[in-house]
Amino acid sequence: MTEQERAPVGVDPTVPSVARMYDYLLGGKDNFAADREAAAQIIQLSPNAKEIAQANRAFLGRAVRAVAESGIRQFLDIGTGLPTQENVHQVAQRVSPGSRVVYVDNDPIVLVHARALLAETADTIVVEGDMRDPKAILGHPEITRQLDFQQPLAVILVAVLHFIPDDDLAQGIVRAIRESLPSGSHLILSHVTAGELDRDVVGEGREVYRRTSAGNVTPRTREQVAGFFEGLEMLEPGLVSTTDWRAEGTLDPSLAGPGGADILCGIGRVP
Repeated sequence: MTEQERAPVGVDPTVPSVARMYDYLLGGKDNFAADREAAAQIIQLSPNAKEIAQANRAFLGRAVRAVAESGIRQFLDIGTGLPTQENVHQVAQRVSPGSRVVYVDNDPIVLVHARALLAETADTIVVEGDMRDPKAILGHPEITRQLDFQQPLAVILVAVLHFIPDDDLAQGIVRAIRESLPSGSHLILSHVTAGELDRDVVGEGREVYRRTSAGNVTPRTREQVAGFFEGLEMLEPGLVSTTDWRAEGTLDPSLAGPGGADILCGIGRVP
């Protein structure tokens, strides 16, 4: 079967998808030749690309477990990406069976795979939505039936905001979400930074992402990423690299990787 035949209706497998590129970097198989080629170009520019993708995924698991252990029983994962191991609902429900989870994405392949995985999971649903319109997500009838916004919940924006090139729009997305959350809620967020890459290499990487379905990637500075947590109480250890957020045991040396980009992460609690 050709890739064109395997692709859902409306999906052009010759156009790289950031979700499928991420799947490839994590070692997954739900990707096409165009995704692998684009990911290979990113690896050439930032040799640690696979390592930081894996570290980001590991952070997500640790973060979900941490907030679940603190008593959070509701999770809204915006820009969820393709299902893989240790998905949000699996981690949360292992800590607290019955935790309710909503996955939101606008990628047709993500929606197909996620819905197939969760077909018989009543506590977890998948909804089509675009983070560029957070009010539509927060007011979506399926989501408001699944989650009680009068009770604390965790909103997850992991490795997605760097696909919003406009700084004001990115800040506005987070602000709209923060303002909707009751006291005791948590924001779990990670964002790519240039790390050790120079300006020319960052420019080449952005050119690769311009040819994807996302159309752009925008590394931000530490100060810019910290701004997303304005007004929130940061959980220890604060805003750090994904490899440093409550790392368990001895860090796998492979996750340090050769020099390249980095991903900063943190969890903020609504006072």
